[in-house]
Amino acid sequence: MRKLPALGALRVFEAAARHLSFKAAADELCVTPTAISHQIRQLEESCGRALFRRRPRPLALTECGARLFPVLKDGLDRFAAALAGMADEADQPPPLRVTTTNAFAHRWLVPRLPMWRQAHPEIALEVIGTDAVIDLFKGEADIAIRYQRCPPAGLVSDELFRDSFWPVCSPDLIGAAPIRTTADLVAHTLIHLHWQPWEPSPPTWQTWLDATRAVDGQGRAASCLTALSFREELHAIEAVLAGQGIAILSDVLVAHELASGRLIKVFDLPLPGFGFYFAPVPDHPRQAVIQSFHDWIKKTVV
Repeated sequence: MRKLPALGALRVFEAAARHLSFKAAADELCVTPTAISHQIRQLEESCGRALFRRRPRPLALTECGARLFPVLKDGLDRFAAALAGMADEADQPPPLRVTTTNAFAHRWLVPRLPMWRQAHPEIALEVIGTDAVIDLFKGEADIAIRYQRCPPAGLVSDELFRDSFWPVCSPDLIGAAPIRTTADLVAHTLIHLHWQPWEPSPPTWQTWLDATRAVDGQGRAASCLTALSFREELHAIEAVLAGQGIAILSDVLVAHELASGRLIKVFDLPLPGFGFYFAPVPDHPRQAVIQSFHDWIKKTVV
């Protein structure tokens, strides 16, 4: 345990040593010069040493006082700076933390953030892109935009929209080898995405070929061809944009490219996708801020 004199006496000494005047210290601390003198006497008794030479005037520090003053001044300055920093942080609310998948953050949310900043410049936003499921109850994020088949269990959520999965490619890719039936796929590279094994009906090439109900021998061969395979959805999208093959992709994630014609749908037969669910922390203290973000994203979806 630290053995220290009264902190009030140390503060009084620092002010008197800085001004070299009991009166000036008294004015700063809003007390009388007599009170200053009394506190200094108590501190000197505690230290067992004189800290000021009072005569002849002007007031001066003794050797012990001169050793104590810079250490005490530095400590009080650091203390004041720390308190000021905490006050500044209290004046500036923390950013609103939104967690979502890497692909949705990269392809949908981040490109629209300038509109958010224009609408709400006073609300800072932190986007946590991760394919891991962050536990909102542990305080790691304020809002989750969950991507799954059904509403997230244990959370009050709102479905923002759902996607569908289509075979898509660059229009330049099929110029020399048009695709009219599934058998024509054998002339092209099929790009595969990794899906977690617990997903019962993932939107894969095999699922799509099965869904056509017209998979002939060539179609089956197409699904088994050695092709490009990616564990990261963003990499598969980049490969398709580069004209490296055909992939089953979310129409939400490549909506801009489909609208501009950079990508085209190869067949008019989609697979059902997943929902994007807006799920805030229950009973969050910043309900008004969360509601602002929810209203904005719903408006942006339309």
